[in-house]
Amino acid sequence: MSDREPPRRRVPGPARPERPEGGNAPRRRPGPGARPARRPASPPPSAGAGRPAGPRSLRLGSPRPRLRMISLALTLVLIAFVVRLLQVQAVDASAYAAKAAQNRYVDYVLAAERGEITDRSGVALATSVDAYTITADPTLFTRKQLKIDDGPEQAAALLAPILGVDQAGLVKKLRPANKNLRYVVLANRQTPQVWKQIKDLKSALNTKASTDPTTVNVVAGVLAVPTTKRVYPNGDLAAGILGWVNADGKGGGGVEQQLNKDLTGKDGKVRYAQSGGLQVPTAGSTETPAVPGADVELTIDRDIQWAAQNAITEQVKKSKADRGYVIVQDTRTGEILAMANAPGFDPNDLSQASAASLGNAAVQDAYEPGSTAKVMTMAAVLQENAATPLTHVVVPNRLHRGDRLFQDDVDHATWNLTLNGVLAKSSNIGTIEAAGQLGKTQPEANQVLYSYLRKFGIGSYSGLNFPGETKGILAPADKWSTSQQYTIPFGQGMSLNALQASSVYSTVANGGVRVEPTLVRGTKGPDGRFTPAATPKKTRVISAKTAKTLAQMLESVVDDEQGTGGKAAIPGYRVAGKTGTANRVDPATGKYKGYTSSFAGFAPADNPRITVYCAIQNATSGSYFGGQICGPIYKQVMEFALKTLQVPPTGAKAANLPVTFTP
Repeated sequence: MSDREPPRRRVPGPARPERPEGGNAPRRRPGPGARPARRPASPPPSAGAGRPAGPRSLRLGSPRPRLRMISLALTLVLIAFVVRLLQVQAVDASAYAAKAAQNRYVDYVLAAERGEITDRSGVALATSVDAYTITADPTLFTRKQLKIDDGPEQAAALLAPILGVDQAGLVKKLRPANKNLRYVVLANRQTPQVWKQIKDLKSALNTKASTDPTTVNVVAGVLAVPTTKRVYPNGDLAAGILGWVNADGKGGGGVEQQLNKDLTGKDGKVRYAQSGGLQVPTAGSTETPAVPGADVELTIDRDIQWAAQNAITEQVKKSKADRGYVIVQDTRTGEILAMANAPGFDPNDLSQASAASLGNAAVQDAYEPGSTAKVMTMAAVLQENAATPLTHVVVPNRLHRGDRLFQDDVDHATWNLTLNGVLAKSSNIGTIEAAGQLGKTQPEANQVLYSYLRKFGIGSYSGLNFPGETKGILAPADKWSTSQQYTIPFGQGMSLNALQASSVYSTVANGGVRVEPTLVRGTKGPDGRFTPAATPKKTRVISAKTAKTLAQMLESVVDDEQGTGGKAAIPGYRVAGKTGTANRVDPATGKYKGYTSSFAGFAPADNPRITVYCAIQNATSGSYFGGQICGPIYKQVMEFALKTLQVPPTGAKAANLPVTFTP
């Protein structure tokens, strides 16, 4: 039995369709549309107790609900993405683009080239050279960028000696409070040599970092913007006229300040994409070109300016004076050929200049002129026909007027002088007596003199519109004190500046017509077109006859042996001039201390071309008389100017008006 195969179990197959009754009918296969046969019903449990039951089939749930849920979730996600995309690309597109541009693009100014300042011959007195403004991107000095905490400190330690600025200040700029700041200026207008030092430093750190992982290029974020730097090729020559340019590129004084708008031009702008402190060439850039400033041509003659400045500087040092000035003016046009101050300053290096030497003292200082102002009193007397050059004037040793007793600079017996002699010998007493003839009463005489002083420009601005210019002090005639009505005729009790004093003598030299002083001949724009300056205002002050007579009287001051201006004589030329020695008001205390020494005149006296005025404040060594220390300055500068402008002597003989009379 063991060799017998076990009986095979019969696996129930699909139920066969029942045959029709009779058993002999053929089987019918179900065709299309045939109704499937019914499955036999399961027998009740009691009926099939002896047979095992077949396996039960499991019915799975429908997948459609789950698919619907997944589809809905995906749809919601896609809708969210679409909404966000619409917001970014359509609704808030400009805001996001602006934010991206702010982080990606860098703007910097293209500084316009400042115009030149030249003398009347086109010689440069102030010009501009290539320079660099050193800048930085503070975001490139952060820990995130450099992987170190003290990037700004290390960079500042390296840059401060090169730039010559405070190290702590650099740290503040490289670590600003605004963490999004992308542009700071570390130093303005540095030379190309400074920028080369920084570039060499950056290159050296890059090279070392390539071989030493511990080395960090802490100055990688330092950049440079090309610009220009103001330079003055002649050093301190005409510094008071030119002024200077400050660290912001704006005029800080003189013509640089006065004509800053014309000289500056219009800045341009560059915008470019950057990454890691470097420009991205493929990202494109936009540029608005800068428009250069206009060139300014002055009336100054550089050679005459040099002669005037050299002469006054030497005399101020020799006299140990506080300061001095020299003005040279064309008598016909009013053009200023030179305006020199001593001591001066070098606008290339203001760190070495003293506060007292900055500016242009020739137009900024107000002082009592003294006897050089007597020419205005004489002009009034002659024009009003109150006297002639030959009028006899008896000059006592002392003269009592008002509450004061007046005297001349030298003690003398009674002088018998002509009006010409009063001017030649510079008599204060004689001038007071002559001025008294201008009216029937003293108040009337005061008013007449005041009107002439105003016509000559005293108490008014000169017309230059120069920064810091003073118009002097001249009270109305009805406000003159008891002493002023007698001191003003000889130049005390009122004040003016050096340019005003020079203009008075140029008015006499120009036949009695005052021409407003000018310092600028014109400007030349970027297109090369020259625009002349406006024609200066002209005012007739006295008649041509009076002016000619005054010129002859002023010759006696220089040529006559009794005159006070003999040291101003120039061989071969007829010279008209006047000395001045005035008590000086100390600006620090407001009290009289020391003297103002001066000399003013023009040449040739009979055909004037040039006016020269010199003044020295508070000479403390040697003589302090104007004829002694300013007369030689006048001669030296006038001789040089006559030769430079090729003005020949007239060859005519002087009038030689009498100085004294015999009673």
